[in-house]
Amino acid sequence: MKNYNQFDITFLPFNVDLITGLIWELKISGIQELDNYIQVYSEENNISIEILTDFLNGLIIQNLLESFSVSESKVENINWNEEWESKLKPIEITERIVVKPSFKEYDAADNQIVLIIDPKMSFGTGEHQTTKLMLQLLERYIKSDTKILDLGSGTGILAIAAAKLGAAKVIALDNDELCYENGIENVNNNDVGEIVEVKIGEITSINESDFDLVVANINKHILIEIAPVLIGKVKQGGLILLSGLLAEDEEDVASLYKNLGQNILEIVHLDEWIALALRN
Repeated sequence: MKNYNQFDITFLPFNVDLITGLIWELKISGIQELDNYIQVYSEENNISIEILTDFLNGLIIQNLLESFSVSESKVENINWNEEWESKLKPIEITERIVVKPSFKEYDAADNQIVLIIDPKMSFGTGEHQTTKLMLQLLERYIKSDTKILDLGSGTGILAIAAAKLGAAKVIALDNDELCYENGIENVNNNDVGEIVEVKIGEITSINESDFDLVVANINKHILIEIAPVLIGKVKQGGLILLSGLLAEDEEDVASLYKNLGQNILEIVHLDEWIALALRN
C-alpha cells in the first residue's frame, strides 16, 4: 500500500459540502468528514501544505471562507476499500434513481433504476449536490435512443444512468487514469458495457460532433475554457447539461453560453450548487 499525506483542516463557516466539493478539484485521494473538521488525504508529492494553503486563501478571497487552519502529518497503509465501505450507503436521488455501492443491499421497487457505483478514488458517488442535480436533469431530459457524451465522467455514474434511462450510445470521457479504470469497473458492474464506452483523454480527442446530449459536471473554469468546443460536439437542437457550479457562477457561465448561441431551458439549485440545462 502507498503512503499518504494527511491534512487536518478546520474552517469557518463550517460548510462541509461546499468546501469538500471544491477541494476535490485538487489532486487528492480522499476526504474524511469529522465533527468539526475534515481530513484530506493525498499521495505523497501530489499536493503540499503550501498548495492547500494557497487554495484555501483563494476561497477567502472569493468570500467562501472566513478563516481556516491546516496541519500536515504522514499516514501509512490506508485501506481505501474499508474507508469507502464504512461510509457509503444507498442514496435515493429521485423516486426512480437509486445509487448504491456493490457491497450494500437495496430492495428496489419495480420502477426504480439502481446504479451500482464503487467510487474508489473517483468523484461521483451520488452524495454531492452537483451529481444529484445532474441525475435529476438526466431523468427529466433524456430520451431513448440518444447519443450522449459525458465529460469528466469520474466514476461513470452519469454515463451509467444515461444508459439505464434509455440512451443508445454513451461515451464517458475523463483525463485521469484512475477515473478511467474506475469507470470501466462500474460500467461492467452495471452490465452496460454494450452502451457505454469509457475513454481517457481531453474533449479534443473526441471526433464526433453529432451528440444528442452532452453532460459535464466539472468546475467553472474548465466549462468556460472548453465552451466553444463543447458546444461544437452537440447536434443542432441537442441538449447540454452543466454542473460543478456554485450559485455565484451562474451569471458568468450562463451569459457565456448564451452569447455562444445556447438557449437556457432551466437552472436548478441545491444548497449552494446549481446545474444548467441548455438547448443548442
